[in-house]
Amino acid sequence: MTEQVPRESIYLRLARELRAAILRQDFPEGVRLPTEAELAQRFGISRQTVRRAFQDLVAEGLVHRVPGRGTFAAPREERYLRQFGSVDDLMGMAVDTRMAVVTPLGRRVDVDAAGRLGLHTDQVHKLAFLRLHEDTAFCHTAVYLPPSVGQLLESVPELTELGTPSAATVIGLLDDRLPEPIAEAEQSITVAEATPEIAGHLGCEPGRALLRIDRVYQSAAGQLVELAVSHFLPEHYSYRVRLRRSGR
Repeated sequence: MTEQVPRESIYLRLARELRAAILRQDFPEGVRLPTEAELAQRFGISRQTVRRAFQDLVAEGLVHRVPGRGTFAAPREERYLRQFGSVDDLMGMAVDTRMAVVTPLGRRVDVDAAGRLGLHTDQVHKLAFLRLHEDTAFCHTAVYLPPSVGQLLESVPELTELGTPSAATVIGLLDDRLPEPIAEAEQSITVAEATPEIAGHLGCEPGRALLRIDRVYQSAAGQLVELAVSHFLPEHYSYRVRLRRSGR
């Protein structure tokens, strides 16, 4: 990390590293984070750049600053809060959550999913899992893959064995196996009622209003490689996105 890199890239990278460390609980409550001067010296950057990274973390509610004492991780809450600005951030969910498979990976006929993936067949590979934070299930996700992509994961035990929590993410597992890396994701956010199946997994009543997030992932070669349909319990999850004006 050097000052030759554009300043925005430096502070975003530093904020991401500090965020990951906080979510891993490297800085439990009461333990001070490194000071601006310490981080500036460690990474060879300016204190202004470090201050900008800290400002982002304060805005996210991950840290609080105590005059005369320093910067500390904020007390952890039951609600799971993450800020997503890139595909790398989505892969980073493995830092502080776990995946527990409820429907092992296998071939299915699903006309709607196949159509959304632009396939010429009605067959897809499908799996479903719960995402847990501190042993609380806050999300149910169904993942649909083109057959050629699903075959790459058929021998991965994290996706074929029921129940055992894993630190993996599907896109992370795919990124290591695809000829071209995952380059972008298109997402839509709506509200949906909990089906009896999803309600059973999340421990809520059927018909409960849930946050639904659909993401379609595309490789650097332009191939649609995954459709993920997630349903979140709103009392256990907050979604935040940073928006910036162009040219600033």
